[in-house]
Amino acid sequence: MSKTTVIKYLKKHLGEEIVIKYNLGRNKFETYRVVLKRLYNHVFIVDDHSLTRCFSYSDIIMKNIKIYLVKAV
Repeated sequence: MSKTTVIKYLKKHLGEEIVIKYNLGRNKFETYRVVLKRLYNHVFIVDDHSLTRCFSYSDIIMKNIKIYLVKAV
């Protein structure tokens, strides 16, 4: 998986709600249910009403985070 592949995938889902599972190491995870807001050259921004976070595309490539799409009901 390359950076351009990750960016193309995320562009398709810009503005949609996603779940991010972030690996903290030693079997510890944080899970965020956020909206994918903006894409930049090296990072992407996600936003919740009280939380704005920034993640690197390399986090996805190195499998430090996993992204799941939230299906609309």
